Amino acid sequence: MANERLSSLQMRQSLEQRVKNKINKHRSALYSIKKVFVYAKEYRAYIYLAILADVISSVFELLTPIFLGRCINNIVGVGNVDFSGLTTNSIYLIIFVILGQVTNFLASYWLNAFTYKASYKIRALLFEKFNSLPLSFIDSSSHGDLLSRMINDIDTMTDGFLESIASVLSGVMTVIGTIIAMFIMNIELAIIITILTPMSLLFTLYFVKRAKKFYKAEVTMQGTLSGYLEEYIGGERVVKAFNHEKDSISDFDKVNEDYLKVSIKANYYGNLSNPTTRFINSVVYGVVGLVGALEAIRGSISVGVISSFLSYSNSFGRPFNDISDNISDIQAAFAASSRVFAVLEESDEPSDEKLPNMTDCDGSVNLTNVYFSYIPKVKLIQNFNLDVKPGQKIAIVGPTGCGKSTLINLLMRFYDTNSGTISVSGNDIKTITRDSLRSNYGMVLQETWLFNSTIRENIAYGNPNVPLSDVIEAAKLAGVDEFIQKMPQQYDTIVSEGGSNLSQGEKQLLCIARIMLLKPPMLILDEATSNIDTRTEQKIQAAFETMMKGRTSFIVAHRLSTITNADTILVMNKGNVIEQGTHAELLAKKGFYANLYNSQFEKV
Repeated sequence: MANERLSSLQMRQSLEQRVKNKINKHRSALYSIKKVFVYAKEYRAYIYLAILADVISSVFELLTPIFLGRCINNIVGVGNVDFSGLTTNSIYLIIFVILGQVTNFLASYWLNAFTYKASYKIRALLFEKFNSLPLSFIDSSSHGDLLSRMINDIDTMTDGFLESIASVLSGVMTVIGTIIAMFIMNIELAIIITILTPMSLLFTLYFVKRAKKFYKAEVTMQGTLSGYLEEYIGGERVVKAFNHEKDSISDFDKVNEDYLKVSIKANYYGNLSNPTTRFINSVVYGVVGLVGALEAIRGSISVGVISSFLSYSNSFGRPFNDISDNISDIQAAFAASSRVFAVLEESDEPSDEKLPNMTDCDGSVNLTNVYFSYIPKVKLIQNFNLDVKPGQKIAIVGPTGCGKSTLINLLMRFYDTNSGTISVSGNDIKTITRDSLRSNYGMVLQETWLFNSTIRENIAYGNPNVPLSDVIEAAKLAGVDEFIQKMPQQYDTIVSEGGSNLSQGEKQLLCIARIMLLKPPMLILDEATSNIDTRTEQKIQAAFETMMKGRTSFIVAHRLSTITNADTILVMNKGNVIEQGTHAELLAKKGFYANLYNSQFEKV
């Protein structure tokens, strides 16, 4: 039968495929932009203000070439300068330029405000989502990739949308207004500009289509790269201990090279559109100048009108230039948004909002006909039954992958059973809130978790408002007070990120003190003393004995010497209890447990 590790790997592969399917669903650019507006709906006022400012700015921008042309007409011809008209038109020109720049600034300011506030909001929603997702999603995902979605992808998405929204807002206004103004002034030149300039858009769309898959691959590889770096930095000591520096550099080079390849291809196609667009617009500019000069020679158009049309030619082509300039950012934004929305739209844990809290807990636990597997095709726990009386000490032992940690996950309801029931104090745990269930457990894991704060705050994590005297008492019970007193600021000493300024044993002792402070009715000790030396372990075991009196305790252990006084020892293998009894009874059976126990002490 496949063990827990294989099941976890297959669960990750299944999850990755499901996320990929969600990402493929979010291919529409319109869908991505719509979702940004949905998630940041309280900031829509900034967009409306930006649109209003952009409309006003476009009006002033359209008026500027007209009055520039009039100024030119006022000075064309020898001895034919109209100073009065020149003065009036120049004043209007200056006013329109200033007002156009002011409103353009306001449009950019409000658009930036929306973009950064949207980034803030979506990042907050994504963090909230991490807390509401099933633990299976977090367990089965690359933590580095999740960090990349939280930081890199959201920044890429909002920055790209800033460029795209700005381009679309100003572009639409400019194109519509320019077309109207040009046809009013001269139909022939207007037709030339409106027919030739949009040709650049056809080239842009072609390059966009070619670049799209590479931008998707680029942001995916960025997540892979972040995952590798997070894994390497976390395990740097192991890498150095096994002299794997060269291998790790080689592995990194492979990932980095793949990232380089897709980045080059994405930027190659993304950047091709810009010079093509600018070339076409330059050709249009030249044609307008040539045709306008011929019209002026015939006397059917003034020099000032030609000047206005040349300005309009630039204005009409600018939106296409802007789109081609920002196409790489826009493409990356759409690819990144797919990865972000795939997580935001992942299914949450089943809600327990309307369920009652478990008010009284006597510590009794009952498992009836429990079946569970991470992947349906890979069976693990089958028809598991267990009846635990209040205050009993239950030890769980067995080889790696037998289901010990899975059983703990089910007791805490980190995972739900496929079938069967788990009851605590007569309450089916699926019919009460998770908070009320978990608050009745004190859990110490083999993997320590400390955050960047004081020692006091780390111990009081489960109850931040307790007085210092209670924290010190818990630390003494855990045997950790002595080393805390030797720290520079004692209980106010800052623990570095991940507890890097503490030894592994010290970190474990702090986690044990954290539970001793809470004194819950039930305990789960999952290899809780595995990283502590023998002498300290004896002190901790004595403290545990005091703490476990009258409390139901589940002890997962590989070191069998620590559980010889358990009321009941469950011997698990392949997801099922194969032996059950006290230490003496199991030794007398001379079965699986006896062989396991003797194998640890045969050399002694």
